[in-house]
Amino acid sequence: MGWAALGRRAGGGSRPPVSPLLSLSIASLAGSFTLAILCILTLTLTLATLAHAEDIFEEGKSDKEILDNLLLSTRYDKRLLPPVQGTLTVNVSVLLLSLASPDESSLKYEVEFLLQQQWYDPRLRYSNRSSYEFLNAIHHHNDIWLPDTYFIMHGDFKDPLIPVHFALRIYRNGTVNYLMRRHLILSCQGRLNIFPFDDPMCSFAIESISYEQTAITYVWKNDEGTLRTSPSLTTLNAYLIQNRTIPCPIKASWRGNYSCLKVDLIFTRDRAFYFTTVFIPGIILVTSSFITFWLEWNAVPARVMIGVTTMLNFFTTSNGFRSTLPVVSNLTAMNVWDGVCMCFIYASLLEFVCVNYVGRKRPLHNVVYRPGENPVTQRLPAVLSRIGIILASPLGDKKREGGGATVPGGGGGAPNEIVTCTNCGPNPCTHTATNGCAAECCFVQVRKKEPPHPIRVAKTIDVIARITFPTAYAVFLIFFFIHYKGFS
Repeated sequence: MGWAALGRRAGGGSRPPVSPLLSLSIASLAGSFTLAILCILTLTLTLATLAHAEDIFEEGKSDKEILDNLLLSTRYDKRLLPPVQGTLTVNVSVLLLSLASPDESSLKYEVEFLLQQQWYDPRLRYSNRSSYEFLNAIHHHNDIWLPDTYFIMHGDFKDPLIPVHFALRIYRNGTVNYLMRRHLILSCQGRLNIFPFDDPMCSFAIESISYEQTAITYVWKNDEGTLRTSPSLTTLNAYLIQNRTIPCPIKASWRGNYSCLKVDLIFTRDRAFYFTTVFIPGIILVTSSFITFWLEWNAVPARVMIGVTTMLNFFTTSNGFRSTLPVVSNLTAMNVWDGVCMCFIYASLLEFVCVNYVGRKRPLHNVVYRPGENPVTQRLPAVLSRIGIILASPLGDKKREGGGATVPGGGGGAPNEIVTCTNCGPNPCTHTATNGCAAECCFVQVRKKEPPHPIRVAKTIDVIARITFPTAYAVFLIFFFIHYKGFS
């Protein structure tokens, strides 16, 4: 007992307390050691995972197996944009496949094309150990991030998008190529005031519906400055004359802060179709109505049949063609064409009515008309007689000064010819050549002009119409085609 007590006294009676600083250092050392062990374990697990991932790219693996591992939820999230530096660039190109015939009544064209979009997604890169140059991801369409491209400024979709209408390829370096087939009904803008000499322009544009320009930028591919066309396109349809691919103008863009690309397709109308169905038949009908001017003025059945038939045929042709056109008020060129042609046909019919009315009038002063002769040649003797009187009057004046009692033209006038004397009183008088005033010179009085015969007037109107109507219509045709064709 004494020794125990002595020992306790020698030991100071109790153990001294541990320092707080020493305890903290021991705890920190233990935490660091634990963290190092966890990092080593994590690195080992990561290397093992990568080694397993490399195994799936070995030769003999299918593209489905590769895509199943690339698109694991632990490494890929389709809800996120591809992690690229700056703005994601989507390269766009268009390949025209076919064009349908235009619908004039609605100003719409059907166009079928392939829309190709290409972008870079570093999350989809895979090893070069695989034998695939690209992976066919058509069956993983719903698991990959795709641009939400939206079509604006167009008509309607011809058919819905189904899986056989697109292709999706992923290349080794992470480039994604997305190809869509689209069939659109484009609403076109034409200049109906010069129809059918206008060139309608059909446009459509593509734009991202949810990502602004700071996130996604659409650009046309560098190696394709213009829209491409299929080699067989020229044999399918000949209406397309020009195409262009441009960025959307600011004023034409749907929303100014979104990237937008525009495609303009400029078409021309089939002018040969309109000439063969509208213009040439109209010219034939109008000129056919002019045939009545060469018929006799009293050929009533023939002239009436030609006038009425040409008018009815023109109405039928015009109405049949207009049934395919839009019901608008600015069809200026077609309205001018129809209006002027109908006026010429109707005017030729009215000309016959006037000629027939004048020819049936009762003649005045019992004027004799010799049928079968031209009205111009019938008046020729009277005109020549007047010219002779005028030329002979100076000769008569000279003989009168010499005291001779003569009449123009030699040995006196006819017994019953009316003459004028100057010495029959305070005023000149008129009488027959054998009745008084034989000692003075007399000259023949010009007879008062008799009114023309109504039949002669009718024939004269026909002669004038033969020249004026065709000339006026020819002037209209020249003006019409030069004026409206110059605006196209």
